[in-house]
Amino acid sequence: MNYLWGGMLIIGIVYGVITGNTQGVTDAVLESAKEAVTLGISMLGIVAFWTGIMEVAGEAGVIAGLTKAIGPFMRFMFPKIPKGHRAFDSLSANFVANILGLGWAATPAGL
Repeated sequence: MNYLWGGMLIIGIVYGVITGNTQGVTDAVLESAKEAVTLGISMLGIVAFWTGIMEVAGEAGVIAGLTKAIGPFMRFMFPKIPKGHRAFDSLSANFVANILGLGWAATPAGL
């Protein structure tokens, strides 16, 4: 994947030099970097909020209750995960967050 992205960057730069549009390449790089930082900062706040909500739900026992309820389905879907393994809890929390429609909370639970 690194070679793919690196290759696309090199091709874009070389094409910009060949066509005499190096200013356009420079502007696009700077604009993309600005957008990436803005997206990262906005996602940081949202993910931190939903992670906190999932922690509160976990401490309140909501996640454990819902995980227990979907346990048979999860065992069917992931039979090779040993009982009591942390991965099972993370997967279950991810499924529960998706079932509840908390898409942003599902990402940190799955990671």
